[in-house]
Parts: sequence; structure tokens; C-alpha cells
Amino acid sequence: MEHRPPHLRPVPEPVRQSGLRDHNLAVVLRRVAEAQEPVSRADLAVETGLTRATVSSLVDTLVEGGLLTELEPRSGPQGGRPAAGLVLSDRRAAGIGMEINVDYVAVAVRDLAGRVRYRTVARGDQRSRTTSRAVQALTGHAVDALDAAAEQGLTVAGLSVAVPGVVDVADGVLRLAPNLGWRDVEVRDLLRRDPRLEALEISVDNEANLAALGELDTNPECPGSFILVSGEIGVGAGIVVNRQLFRGTRGWGGEIGHVAVDPLGAPCRCGSRGCLETVAGQEALLRGAGLTARASSALSGDDSVRQLVDAARTGDRRTLLTLEDAGRALGMAMAAAVNLLDVEAVVLGGIFAPLATWMRPGVEAEVSRRVLVDAWSPVRVLVSRAGTDAAVLGGARSALDPVLADPAGWLRRVGATA
Repeated sequence: MEHRPPHLRPVPEPVRQSGLRDHNLAVVLRRVAEAQEPVSRADLAVETGLTRATVSSLVDTLVEGGLLTELEPRSGPQGGRPAAGLVLSDRRAAGIGMEINVDYVAVAVRDLAGRVRYRTVARGDQRSRTTSRAVQALTGHAVDALDAAAEQGLTVAGLSVAVPGVVDVADGVLRLAPNLGWRDVEVRDLLRRDPRLEALEISVDNEANLAALGELDTNPECPGSFILVSGEIGVGAGIVVNRQLFRGTRGWGGEIGHVAVDPLGAPCRCGSRGCLETVAGQEALLRGAGLTARASSALSGDDSVRQLVDAARTGDRRTLLTLEDAGRALGMAMAAAVNLLDVEAVVLGGIFAPLATWMRPGVEAEVSRRVLVDAWSPVRVLVSRAGTDAAVLGGARSALDPVLADPAGWLRRVGATA
């Protein structure tokens, strides 16, 4: 953020009555969204400092607009007049999350209340496609998701695309995806070429970032600050600090897969050597376990991980040693990140979730040994609840941010009264 001397800072604009109402609609909606339990109108008045009459008017608008649902009144623990609880509604607004990765494309539609209303995964090696063909296929999946939402009476607020690489979030450009072999792909603009998508709010982000948001939204174990490390063909990290995604200065943070864990190790697709990805990425695990021959490009990521899980369960020594080594390398990288960022937990996501039985002990051992303050404040190593769905769920949730940030504006755009 730019810091100016006081005399050069912009003079605040006065807030008109309509602007104040729009602001308060967002305050009420976010309070309900962040509540762990249904809240009443009286609760909202106390929490926001607004009058009961103002809160009641705002709630009526949000209920009529299909953004809140009022539950049947229930008596409180001390008896007295029953209060009706408010929750986010599942009947109007929805977001689309999409993920394009090395060996699959995934799509999900999620409503404002958090229910997944549509989900599909198309398997196939994206490295064999040109970028235009890959984005064309992505467009087709997005249109299918729009149709599925419309059939259920939902209005799509936006679409968020997760990609495995460095993203210019402001411009929607995938700058570099080493495992796809892509560079400077204008994902957002290419999607908007389809007339059915051009009016949508479209964003593009790193898959690990969106996976971290998906985990934050679905995993009650997650603390306010954590690192989610997502394993696929590549390895990435999503960093959450005080329940907010941390992207770094240019939005390119979290590339933990390219932290060196062995300076003399194997060459990496990024051009360096000994990156974490060369030890703990999916292809490295398969190769180390001697499963490469069976894990051809025709096999899906799920099939490949299933091979590793099956081999580990049968006690295959080579597989067990590979997973142990990968766990320790992962633990070394995560310990360094924890020492730098001071987060409370590490979450194993993507393919690391189903492999956690064999990788987690190595991660825990290295984190415990290398994190400076672990003796006083142990860092938890958790397993993702969302697994490989985390990025699309986080993307769908991210696509709903415009509704939560400005419900009045969204209601006006879709023709409802604000």
C-alpha cells in the first residue's frame, strides 16, 4: 500500500445515505457469514451497534434478495421469547470454481450457504494440448457449470480459475507454469471471448492459494494462521495469516515446491536443481517407488495415488522409503517456512492427504526438530479435509466474494431490490 504524507492523502468522500445503507448491508451479511451458529436480529444489533429497527430493515432486504434465510424460531437456553436464527441462503447466489492442472480439469458450483451443487472432473494430460485448446476445453466446462446452476435456479456471481503456477492476479495472466510448459497465458481474457462468459466476474489465482481458502472454509481444525502444502505433479503452498490469504508483494508467494532441499539433487523443470518438487511431487514419488512404468500419462492422478497407497499398504519397502524420504524433505521445507512466518499449523493437501499415513511422521519429525519455538508452542501437522477438491471449492467460494463485499450492488445487478 502506498503511504503518503497527511497533506497528500486523498480527502475522504462523504458517505451519502444510500452509501451508508449499502455498507451496512455488507456488514450484516458478513456477520452472518462469519458466525459459527445461526444469529438472530437482536444478536446482530448488539454486535454491530445498529438499532434493532435498522437491522430488521437490512435483514428483510437480504432475505427478500435470497442472500439470507431465517430459520424457525427457537427458545434460548434461559427460555423467554423465541428468536429466529439467520443463515446464508442456498437459493440464489452461486460461484464457479475451476482448476486446470497437469492431468485433469475440475469444476464445481457452490452456493452461498456452502453446498456443492455441481462437480465434475475431466481426466487427461494437459501437457499434450496447446494453450488455446486447453482454455477452449475449460470454457466448455464453465458453460456446462453455468447451465447446471441455472437449472437449479441459481445466479452465478463469478468464476475463479485455479492454475498450477505463478499468476498475475490483477491481470488474470498465468505468467509461468513449469509443469504445464505454459508462459504468459491470458487465461481470463481467453475465457471472456465466449459471449456466455464475458459478463462474468472472472479471476485467476494459484491453485494452492485457492486450496488454502477452500480448507479454511471447510476444515474446522484449521487455526487462523496456517500453511497448506498442496501436492500434485508440482508442489505449492497457500499461506493464510489471521484468516486472510497472504500472496506476497506481487501475488507470487507460496512457490514452496521450488525451495531447494538438496542443492546437488535432480534437475527441476524450473531450471534449478534439488527443488522440493523433485523429491515430493507426484512423478517423483512414483519414480522413487518404481511405479513409473505403470503410471503412464493415460492414468489419472487418482489412479497414480491409488497405486502408491496400495503399495504402501502392502508394505512395499521401496514405496515406504520413498514416502518417508519425501515426508522428511517436505518437513524441512515447511519448518523453514514456519520459522519465517510464525504460523500455527501445517496442512497436508492434494495428494499428500491420502498419503499422510506414511508421510506425516517424517513431516512432524522435521518440523518438531527444526522449528525454533516448537518446544513452547508446538506446530500442528494436519491433514486436509477437502483433499484434491480444495482448490475448486476455494475457487467457488472466492467467486462469491463480490456478493459478500457488496450485496447491495450485486442485488441491483441481478434485478433485485437493494
